[in-house]
Amino acid sequence: MGARVAVAGASGYAGGELLRLIAGHPDLELAAVTADSNAGRLVGAVHPNLAGLQALAGRKFEASGAGGAAFDCDLAFLALPPGQSAPFADQLSAGVKVVDLGPDYRLADAAAWARHYGTAHPGRWPCGLPELPQARDQIRAADRVAVPGCYATASILALAPLLAAGLIDPADIVIMAASGTSGAGRVLRQELLGSEVMGSVAAYQAGGAHRHTPEIEQALEAVRPPGGPHLAGSVRVSFTPVLAPMPRGILATCTARLAPGAGSADPGPADSGLADTARLRGALAAGYPSEPFVCVLPDGSWPATAAVAGSNGVHLQAGADARTGRATVVAAIDNLGKGAAGQAVQVANLMLGLPETAGLTAAGIAP
Repeated sequence: MGARVAVAGASGYAGGELLRLIAGHPDLELAAVTADSNAGRLVGAVHPNLAGLQALAGRKFEASGAGGAAFDCDLAFLALPPGQSAPFADQLSAGVKVVDLGPDYRLADAAAWARHYGTAHPGRWPCGLPELPQARDQIRAADRVAVPGCYATASILALAPLLAAGLIDPADIVIMAASGTSGAGRVLRQELLGSEVMGSVAAYQAGGAHRHTPEIEQALEAVRPPGGPHLAGSVRVSFTPVLAPMPRGILATCTARLAPGAGSADPGPADSGLADTARLRGALAAGYPSEPFVCVLPDGSWPATAAVAGSNGVHLQAGADARTGRATVVAAIDNLGKGAAGQAVQVANLMLGLPETAGLTAAGIAP
């Protein structure tokens, strides 16, 4: 018998992906499955892709009822909307570990929380992004962990090694990231209808309005090195999210000015861009030397969302533009995998003392 885990908010896309991963996990046993909006319905009716799984046969979604107080488990996954994780977690028994997929405990800055969410600041839990420096030790020691958002995960993984190596200017970072429609959640909204999305690409919440912006800045601020005039000041990110006509996946294209002294930031010989690209790729490789889910692609190969679909994998590539003095890093993840449920299971494995890769794969499905 494995560790008993429960899922709150299991009828959404991230919740459904959690159920799929738990059902195939060698060391996890599913306990409670709650979803107030679908209470009483069969799991397989709400998530048809799970209908054939023996581990979920006959299972129905339960109402939260007394909330977390009724959860008899070792660890609870919270896949709840903003503002709902905090009161739910407060009701959980002290011995129940928690992995929160929502935003409630991601931000340390109360002002940033109020700006993007408009409610009282719940506080902050350790960041559930194992690939960051010292993160694994913090996650293993924690009883409660908040996994970062999908856009934040892709962007942080792309930029953190370059910033840590002092190769880019922290005050000049621009991110354009395209996401599949599942990133908006399983809600009925006109702009998410098939007839609205298919054949169209649309920006939204541009101009610094997206709530993942402070998450990205917070994580990058923690890894940047001190000292040097070109490294002074805070991390500043200009982030533009884009809705793409696909169900899942994120492609984050991140650019930043090359830091003076870190490479050929001024226009120069044709081979200066090659030298800077080698530095950028070297920093990525050094930043993720033996990560089971991170793949720095071969030179000349660029990430694509299809390659990581259905996986917990991350594909990265970097290049330098010597003419403009800018670095470009591209990351591809599955927003429901490494961007949500996959990362949550990876974190749970660490918290429960299980092999970190248990129940997960870095290989995507194709075609």
